[in-house]
Amino acid sequence: MSPLDLLPPDVGGAAFAVMLMVSFAGSFITIAFGIGGGGLVLAVLASLLPPAALIPVHGAVQFGSNVTRAGLLLGQVSWRTVPGFAVGAVVGAALGGVVVVDLPPGLVQAGVGAFLIWTIVARPPAWLTRWPWLAGGVSTFLTMFFGATGLFVAGFTRSLGLPRHGYVATHATLMTLQHGLKIAMFGLLGFAFGTWAALALALIAAGFAGTLCGRLVLNRITDTAFRRVLDVILVLISLRLIWAGLVAG
Repeated sequence: MSPLDLLPPDVGGAAFAVMLMVSFAGSFITIAFGIGGGGLVLAVLASLLPPAALIPVHGAVQFGSNVTRAGLLLGQVSWRTVPGFAVGAVVGAALGGVVVVDLPPGLVQAGVGAFLIWTIVARPPAWLTRWPWLAGGVSTFLTMFFGATGLFVAGFTRSLGLPRHGYVATHATLMTLQHGLKIAMFGLLGFAFGTWAALALALIAAGFAGTLCGRLVLNRITDTAFRRVLDVILVLISLRLIWAGLVAG
């Protein structure tokens, strides 16, 4: 039996190869520079997977990628933020799973982008550090519908003022919680994860390879350089979100 025989019928060999490369690149970017990989993976998967499978499969892949990233840097996690974020994330996942909403995607994209730019060029709002449950609740609720909300969580993590390893480790831990809850909720809603398990595991393995390579970059750059690169990436992604939101609106 060929490994390709384990893939869902909607996924061909060429598409599988592209997804492996993108999963590697996404994890490399995220651990090396703090953010950006999840959105890249989502954008590519959106063009290669059926719409009904996109958010659940992306969530499973990102869960695996963040688990490995958090595990490699476990000693650097800022654990004081995790309990509050987790409580909010549980509430956000539950609401996202049971409430039927009609949020205009363009409005959400533009709003998140504008908010993140504000947190970069101005002083981050106090609730980002004082109310981690709110960051967990809002971001997890939104991820049930739009997939990649790592940018929102990055704004919260950035506001903590952590060194580069602490930032990456804490962000990965919070995203592990968020994606884990999303997987559980989609499972309860009846999504057949078994059909997509082989694909998800292969992409997680490729992402782990990207994490190992990206960690070499993280270890070599300084905290100052890391924060500058992170801010540039956040601004660029935020501007893209605002533009996409305005065009969609």
